[in-house]
Amino acid sequence: MLSMTGFGKSEVTLANGCTLTAELSSVNRKQLEIRVSIPAELAGLEISARKWVSEEVTRGAVQLKITCVQGGRNSGKPVIDTAFLEELTAAAAQVRRNAGLSQEVNVEALFSIPGVITAAQFDPQSAVFTEGFERVIRGAMASYHFMREMEGNTLKADFLDRIAVLENLLRQIEPMVRFLDIHIRKRLEEKLRNANLPIDTNDERLLKEVLFYADKADVTEEITRLHSHISQFKKFLEEDKPVGRSLDFLLQEFFREITTLGNKAGASEVSPLVVAFKSELEKLREQIQNVE
Repeated sequence: MLSMTGFGKSEVTLANGCTLTAELSSVNRKQLEIRVSIPAELAGLEISARKWVSEEVTRGAVQLKITCVQGGRNSGKPVIDTAFLEELTAAAAQVRRNAGLSQEVNVEALFSIPGVITAAQFDPQSAVFTEGFERVIRGAMASYHFMREMEGNTLKADFLDRIAVLENLLRQIEPMVRFLDIHIRKRLEEKLRNANLPIDTNDERLLKEVLFYADKADVTEEITRLHSHISQFKKFLEEDKPVGRSLDFLLQEFFREITTLGNKAGASEVSPLVVAFKSELEKLREQIQNVE
């Protein structure tokens, strides 16, 4: 089981002195949403990065941040775009002239403008670079996966504890509702007697009505389904594939069955247990939102 929240980071230094860093993080989201922050010069590799991430993640809002920093003896010297710098210098001189100021321009101040100075050129499509690019992302994903797996194991332990609570509550409810249909039948007959209405045990129509209401109070089917849901929930926890959506759907079935059981039973001693059962389901629902 994997958590939808996690973080992973990896760093790779290439032979040309360029250091690639990849950071991968995610938070809860029903669907998969991948956002990539990547330097403009590496934009051509973004599709590959998205593909690798989507192969590993099925749900969640995922943020992939990639940086490329050049340094070291093999990185070469910075490159100055002299044509662009000359255009900026001329434009600055014109503005100063129009303002009646000296036309002397501090060229060094223009170096901070994006595009004037660029890092040493490298080929992001080269085999060496693309291999390093994939390696740094795979490394971040491995770290990210490990963290999600650790958190997933914590969630799994919590789920098992809560399922044990549900099983215990169901065991307490079962004997209370086992003969509920018989109690309902007796209660109806008693009400008829108290109302001074004659009861003819041979009256087939009356017996059918009594049996009809008694049958409506039978919760055997709901009890059976709840046991089945608990068993299925445990099986999902052992799956290697993403189970968040399956658990979420199963929880809706839990709510439906326990609500029906509570409505049918209508017994004062059962109601607190039904409320406790639903309270535990709500806690499960909150935690399931964290599962991929």
